[in-house]
Amino acid sequence: MDSGIWATWCNLPVEGRDEYLSWLHGSYIPGMLKRPGYLWAAHYASVGEDRIPRRTTGRKITTTDIMVPRGDRYILLFGAEHSNIFGDPLPEEIHAALPAADRKMLAMRSGERVNIFTEAARVEGPEAKSYRDGMNLAPCIQMGTFQARWQDEMEALKWYAQWRMPAMTKLAGCVRARKLASVAGWAKQSILYEFLNFDARNHFIKEHEDGNANREWTDKVIAALTHAPGSANVGERLWPPVKKA
Repeated sequence: MDSGIWATWCNLPVEGRDEYLSWLHGSYIPGMLKRPGYLWAAHYASVGEDRIPRRTTGRKITTTDIMVPRGDRYILLFGAEHSNIFGDPLPEEIHAALPAADRKMLAMRSGERVNIFTEAARVEGPEAKSYRDGMNLAPCIQMGTFQARWQDEMEALKWYAQWRMPAMTKLAGCVRARKLASVAGWAKQSILYEFLNFDARNHFIKEHEDGNANREWTDKVIAALTHAPGSANVGERLWPPVKKA
């Protein structure tokens, strides 16, 4: 099982971006995947809000803590056998040992935020049976990263366990959904949804939200969560390249 996930959010400048992406996809990621215990990698570009249909009702709170980095336009994810893989050595220790040219590329990231997660629960959607990329993340993801007062955590656990994740097992276009618990990083929890593509995500999530019979409960739970900047991010996969149908 790939129960450990290392997630990095960042922004990139326009100048030098293409060079960075070429290095990341052609050198950095393949090199990381040679490390013991590393099983997969996926890199996403966050979709602009103007392309994402969201409900206008309900309330989402984003952290105002200025110590939390604001980067969110790119999301890099590594999967491993378990979360301790990312603790020995730590990502920062790996990066410190890289050649100067590689460290120069990493320095292009701004607003960099990192979380190490362990998988707490997983469900498979209807598309899992025909999904041919195994444990590799799907071409489109939606990833929420957040925390809550401890007094609200039981209700959030109940909502995900009794409503949201069971609904994903029936949602067309959904490959998987993973509930993640933080080992390190600002966000205490995360929910990672995988979809066949961006259009499927938009169409079927909208149907799911519009037909939500638990709207009052949903709004109550969401209002009790404090999200990371940009959360929930919707991303389209840059690497591995998405195969054309």
